Amino acid sequence: MDDLRRPFRARPPQPRTGRGRTLACLLLVSAAVAGTGGCGATATTAAPSSPSPASTPTSASAKATDAVPSATASAGASSGQALPAPGAPLPTDPARLATALRDTTTALNAAIDRWRPSTGAPPRDVELLALYQQRLYRHAARHRALADRAFARLPAALAAQAKDNVSALRELLALTRPIKPSAVFKVQAARPAAELLGHFRRAERRFGVEWEVLASVMFVETKFGRVRADSHAGAQGPMQFMPATWRAYGMGGDVQNPRDAVMGAANYLHASGAPRDYRRALHAYNPSQAYVDAVLLHARQMRRDPRAYYAYHNWQVFVLTTAGERRLTGPE
Repeated sequence: MDDLRRPFRARPPQPRTGRGRTLACLLLVSAAVAGTGGCGATATTAAPSSPSPASTPTSASAKATDAVPSATASAGASSGQALPAPGAPLPTDPARLATALRDTTTALNAAIDRWRPSTGAPPRDVELLALYQQRLYRHAARHRALADRAFARLPAALAAQAKDNVSALRELLALTRPIKPSAVFKVQAARPAAELLGHFRRAERRFGVEWEVLASVMFVETKFGRVRADSHAGAQGPMQFMPATWRAYGMGGDVQNPRDAVMGAANYLHASGAPRDYRRALHAYNPSQAYVDAVLLHARQMRRDPRAYYAYHNWQVFVLTTAGERRLTGPE
């Protein structure tokens, strides 16, 4: 898509009739951010597919996480420190939860600082620390009293980050219904963080929509493109467009192409009121107040510290089933 030369043609935002809710209604994406609720299991079951070589198993073969403690893995990182295994135990008292959040976030930020994202895939320490951070926030979201007591022990900046992440999670979890364990989802590896960031910044330059908001939308919608399936209503691509909306705002691009999808999303949000009124624009994108709140909370974290983008990029896809939560992507 020639996104720099093709003229922008403003059109009144079209209602997303039939889109209903985001594809994330099936998944606990982001910090186990479940998408907006009301999706039935039968409507959300996707056809089985073989993951790409870079992909991890779908829910049919994914492993349960929180309930299965694992030993701590040896670090392969340049820091030489021990890294949490993918199923490492989660703390159950406030002091230990606070310590785990503080130490994990500090180590993750240092690992991100050592990493050169332009080189492509994240190193093992970034993957494992980001996954453990995500699981800690999921755990905090499920245990409000524990979280409140733990967050009171954190430094102010980290406490603010924790509250935003957990608030976003709770907003969307409240609208989520579990699906059948037999449901199968198409997943794939996310495109590299630096590549996607380039798309977000390019769209910001053209349409004035902040890159953090665009990144947050893709994060909540499809976990940076890890989820390949269409929504139950037919929304497609990493930014989840209904076909009619894509025809109006996609500028002739490919809805499955991340660059084109980001540009189309920026076009739509701009026509819907961004950047003057992000709440109005995001509500047009997905008519759920919980969705709007979650997107803006995550975007605020990325504004405060750009390293949050790289952490979020390494958070994985979880699915909530009637038999419990399972992780579909990420390190084994």
